Amino acid sequence: MERFYITTPIYYVNAKPHLGHAYTTIIADTMKRFQQMMGKETFFLTGTDEHGDKIVQAAEKNKCTPQEYVDQISQLFKDLWPELGICNDHFIRTTDSAHKKVVQDVLQKVYDSGDIYFGEYGGHYCYGCERFYTEKELEDGLCPQHQTKPEYIAEKNYFFKMSKYQEWLKQHILDNPEFIRPERYRKEVLSLLDSGELEDLCISRPKSRLEWGVELPFDNNFVTYVWFDALLNYVSALDYPEGENFKKFWPGVQHIVAKDILKPHAIFWPTMLKAAGFEPYNNLNVHGYWLVNDTKMSKSLGNVVAPLDMAKKYGNDTFRFFLLRDMHFGNDASFSEEALAMRQNAELANDLGNLFSRVLSMVKKYFGGVVPQPAEYTEADMELRELASNSCKNFQQLFDNVRFSYGIESLWELVRALNKYVDSSQPWTLAKEGDTARLGTVMYTMLECMRKVAIHLWPVMPKSAEKLVAQLGVEFDPVKANLPAEVEAWGTLPVGIEIAPGSNLFPRIDIDKLRKEIEEATKAAAAAAKKAAAPVQEAAAPIEFDDFTKVDLRVGKVLVVEDHPKADRLFRCEVDLGEEKPRQILAGLKEHFTAEDLLGRQVVVVANLKPRKIRGLESHGMMLALKTADGMEMLTASGEVPAGTKAS
Repeated sequence: MERFYITTPIYYVNAKPHLGHAYTTIIADTMKRFQQMMGKETFFLTGTDEHGDKIVQAAEKNKCTPQEYVDQISQLFKDLWPELGICNDHFIRTTDSAHKKVVQDVLQKVYDSGDIYFGEYGGHYCYGCERFYTEKELEDGLCPQHQTKPEYIAEKNYFFKMSKYQEWLKQHILDNPEFIRPERYRKEVLSLLDSGELEDLCISRPKSRLEWGVELPFDNNFVTYVWFDALLNYVSALDYPEGENFKKFWPGVQHIVAKDILKPHAIFWPTMLKAAGFEPYNNLNVHGYWLVNDTKMSKSLGNVVAPLDMAKKYGNDTFRFFLLRDMHFGNDASFSEEALAMRQNAELANDLGNLFSRVLSMVKKYFGGVVPQPAEYTEADMELRELASNSCKNFQQLFDNVRFSYGIESLWELVRALNKYVDSSQPWTLAKEGDTARLGTVMYTMLECMRKVAIHLWPVMPKSAEKLVAQLGVEFDPVKANLPAEVEAWGTLPVGIEIAPGSNLFPRIDIDKLRKEIEEATKAAAAAAKKAAAPVQEAAAPIEFDDFTKVDLRVGKVLVVEDHPKADRLFRCEVDLGEEKPRQILAGLKEHFTAEDLLGRQVVVVANLKPRKIRGLESHGMMLALKTADGMEMLTASGEVPAGTKAS
């Protein structure tokens, strides 16, 4: 029997689970269910990553020990998955003693082979990423992920000879085009390898700075770098080295990750495996971000989507369907509650729900609710059967290649064709004319195609699919289901069995009512945030008058406002300061102002600020703004003054 091993990244427990975590895990659950129906033995792993600086900081903030903190947050993840209809086979924690032993065993093995050495290193350390960055990797001196300035740390540490495996990894990726998919991420990794930036990896942290981690087996003064620890969960969960699951499922593993952790999984992990004597994994499947109103989710912006809230309001299956349908795997996608509701109305209620409702009620009316005997098939019937075969085949091929939205679309081509077939065949006319033989063929053709749709939907919408199949009068067992056979199979639905008299699984949602609810909730949230906002901010430390005189504040007029081509939150502005030509100033104001808000306004500018390059463009000054309970206000003069007027 073929085997299929699917993993999510193990989620870092410095925050509660959000939409991004839910999407990745639902994808993994869907892939497991799909491959199970393709006849494979499956194993689905998820879990939590619980070591590192950020955990210690979060625990201190919550006034508890790191272990108490990780126990609490890890349980939130573990409890959420069944609520979302997710059936993982194992939930791993990096604080598990069995996992820590595997980490130490692998470290010792790599150390004994000579691929780990002790050395002194000075580098730019980002606490948010918990890793060192080279000068080349920084963007204008800032962490590319967090846009904050890393702290320069010089210390003695242990290093993994990652650079030793650069050429091997590059060749492996070239020889195996599906190793990293979609292709854009494969190209990104190859570009990184070609750039010559691959250095040896610092894999330890001195206990003088961090104690919360897996102790190095060959030096108890150090703990393991969180990524070297975390990545090994994919083998420790299989009871490496002697476990039966390890023998069965490694290396045929499919990893699913978001694009922000591409480098650790595409470079750190395969080189670690090579050094430790493991075969490389099968595929790395990389997805984009879920945005909210085209902005990345952020606690500070208050736009983090709680997945359980959406699932409870609309049902797990509708929530799952929307996530797989609306994101083209690999790209970013935008989440909104209104889009979810409209997807339910258009495709679940109008298309699929209406099809089942119409056909089942007609079978009840014309054949007493019993599956009729088909007679001779016409050309139109055969065309529909061919479409059903192609839809099943395309669905299976696309799902196997993580193209979920396109796979669902292939099924909906059949659903839409069935609705048209009802109208063109006119069962009500056939019944009126007494053409029972033709009527039976038409109804059987639709019922059999509907059965195929329902079965293929099970990986995406398990409960709904089971109900749809039950409405067709047959039992459904995913273990016994055989999706490949459905491509050519016909006549599987038994003649003479009793089916449901109707169907109403997907009720329509009142969009106008929903919009009002969202608007009211948004206003309430804004009012609550305003009420909770601190009215007074602490004053900064005193400075000397001479320091103040060094700052050149001038009033300018904003002449041009454009989006920064490489930064979502920045405007590129041109400001008239009474000079020979306008100043280019980059301003992080997009969360609070539109381009129209700023265009033509008088603003106060720090005119003698040293130029700074941000995402490829140089900024010559800073426009000043004030934080308020309602957001931001631009600092300006009380009346119109000439451009370039100096504040004094």
